[in-house]
Amino acid sequence: MGIRERLSGNEASAIAMKQINPDVVAAFPITPSTEIPQYFSSFVSNGLVDTEFVAVESEHSAMSACIGAEAAGARAMTATSSNGLSFMWEMIYIASSSRLPIVMSLVNRAVSGPLNIHNDHSDAMGVRDSGWIMLFSENNQEAYDNLLMAHRIAEHKDVMLPLMVCQDGFITSHSIENIELLEDEKVKEFVGTYHPDHYLLNKQEPISVGPMDLQAFLAEHKYQQAVAMRKAKQVILEVAQDFEKMTGRKYSFFEKYRLEDAEIAIVCMNSTAGTTKDVVDSLREKGIKAGLLKLRVFRPFPAEELAEALRKTNVKALAVLDKADSLNAAGGALFSDLTSALYTNGVSIPTLSYIYGIGGRDTTSKHIESVYEDLQEVVKTGSIQNPYRHLGVRGLDQRKDG
Repeated sequence: MGIRERLSGNEASAIAMKQINPDVVAAFPITPSTEIPQYFSSFVSNGLVDTEFVAVESEHSAMSACIGAEAAGARAMTATSSNGLSFMWEMIYIASSSRLPIVMSLVNRAVSGPLNIHNDHSDAMGVRDSGWIMLFSENNQEAYDNLLMAHRIAEHKDVMLPLMVCQDGFITSHSIENIELLEDEKVKEFVGTYHPDHYLLNKQEPISVGPMDLQAFLAEHKYQQAVAMRKAKQVILEVAQDFEKMTGRKYSFFEKYRLEDAEIAIVCMNSTAGTTKDVVDSLREKGIKAGLLKLRVFRPFPAEELAEALRKTNVKALAVLDKADSLNAAGGALFSDLTSALYTNGVSIPTLSYIYGIGGRDTTSKHIESVYEDLQEVVKTGSIQNPYRHLGVRGLDQRKDG
């Protein structure tokens, strides 16, 4: 029987970390993730965990400390946001290329500049190709649950890759919601103990970590990373099945909400899915067959599974909502990945790209309703005037303006 609580997303994440009881946590404060290491440091001070908490002088140092800890054979965690993740950028790649299963709580916030402390996904999208597994969380419950599953995924022998759990800054990180926690002993049993095969402090097997890797071997090592990312897909599903048996809460690569008979649908990630579900329900009451596909696993990208899921629907027009602009003049990252997946797997659905919510700009039910209205127009006319659109920007006719 779970423990009913009311917690913010940050506090729920910190409690998940407490229950995991990692060997090392290294962190540097940055809004809006600061509360996570702040809460966790109190658990350390109160003797509730055995963790070595390292208060470093920068985010670059935080990831460096996590890399050193994991390389030595310890289980390491951290948390950051926005420019903090940018400051880690060099070490983010080193962590993944060294196959170190560090777990990070990433509280999404706009990356400077100009300076903005509110939510969008530009931080996560900036490292989307760095070799980290990326899970997105609609609400506080999912942020908590994703963290509990994270080590089981990252530390699997077929994977051994770092993993970040994303949630929307302030929208979920600072909002209090009802949540169901697991008992400490259940978490301890579920997560298990970390036993790496290779680590620096194993005197029986002298190794080096992060050596020079030139033409003779780098291609093969990068291929091994790619294979591990593909294998992570099956591991994610297996861990989710075990989690469902324990909690009754079901997770997969994505969630289909009233999608089976939908004629128009939105694809999005994180907290916007909650608003979209409410709009879908409202439209259904009016006889409009709207649906939603909420992506939970962004890396590895479930291309074949997404294409197959949409192939089995009656969706005639699709909109992809990106909370970050790739600034490539061709839509956002999720849009690019999804349309590529559809094309490669032989699925043809007219698809619109929407950039929205930049720098914390409110995305209301009316905004989501306008997207579904645009989709109805596409179905009616059979044409798209402009596939690359911006939602909620003042002074734009989004059907015409780029």
